[in-house]
Amino acid sequence: MDLNLDAYEALIMDWDGTMVDSQPLNFRCLAAALRSHGVELREIWYRERLGTSVDGLLEELGVSVPLAEVLDQCGELIIQDLASLKRFEIVVGWVETARALGLACAVASGGGGAVVRAGIDATGLTHLFATVVTREDAARGKPAPDLFLEAARRLQVPPHRCLVVEDADEGLAAARAAGMDAVDVRPHVTSSW
Repeated sequence: MDLNLDAYEALIMDWDGTMVDSQPLNFRCLAAALRSHGVELREIWYRERLGTSVDGLLEELGVSVPLAEVLDQCGELIIQDLASLKRFEIVVGWVETARALGLACAVASGGGGAVVRAGIDATGLTHLFATVVTREDAARGKPAPDLFLEAARRLQVPPHRCLVVEDADEGLAAARAAGMDAVDVRPHVTSSW
């Protein structure tokens, strides 16, 4: 599938599950970090909530653990295993096409900045993106529009001229709330899950 990019000046990509098949890695690392705090994370439960921030997941679980510590542990574990990340080549092709057409490209992810940037570097995609927006850059995570609006601001492109590519209902809702069109990547990629 080719994206119709004629109406846009920018392409904003989610990272996890959109550009890379990272959800199995993210689950393993978050489960390990939570296990060290006595919390068991079930895979099926996690899968049903893809796109939800870690603090949102913890709130739903009804557990009280040191969020910053869990995020740091999880991030360290992910960075140690970045070699297992697989790019979704069809999606990488969309970004390459957008760049060739002169569109500005960004990543807007609810993930941590160090982890997302390390993943982008590890997969050889750094050159494709003018900016990377992560959870540290916005007051609210998806489904709030903050991450996408910050990406548009940095790219200096009006929101209605941005196209978002996402893999989660929360992200698609965030794009709509930002006044942006969105493409659901799920019909076009196959996760290892």
